[in-house]
Amino acid sequence: MMFKDDDKVVQVAMQIVISAGDARNAAGKALDCVAAFDFAGAKEHMEEANNHICAAHNAQTEMIQSEIAGTETIQPSLLFNHAQDTLMTVMSEIHLSEKMIQVFESFYNKMNA
Repeated sequence: MMFKDDDKVVQVAMQIVISAGDARNAAGKALDCVAAFDFAGAKEHMEEANNHICAAHNAQTEMIQSEIAGTETIQPSLLFNHAQDTLMTVMSEIHLSEKMIQVFESFYNKMNA
């Protein structure tokens, strides 16, 4: 089966990939802020990252729920699998970034107390 640009699975997969990529970029900016000891900036970028990753996750969830409800049929799709893999990977990166920010901020505060 060939995909058309208007296929819902293609649209949702691309939405997931783009939103997850935006989340990854925001998390990277947050870690750049940590390197400059700008923890407030880091937290702002992590909030942005979380907003983007939530959008990606919601798109995936809606697609899966539509299939479960019988309103959509998702054909096996390498693109959708890639989108889900990207989502999962970036979610892990965000989680690790949040922990790194906590550790570095705690260490910074103890060193400057």
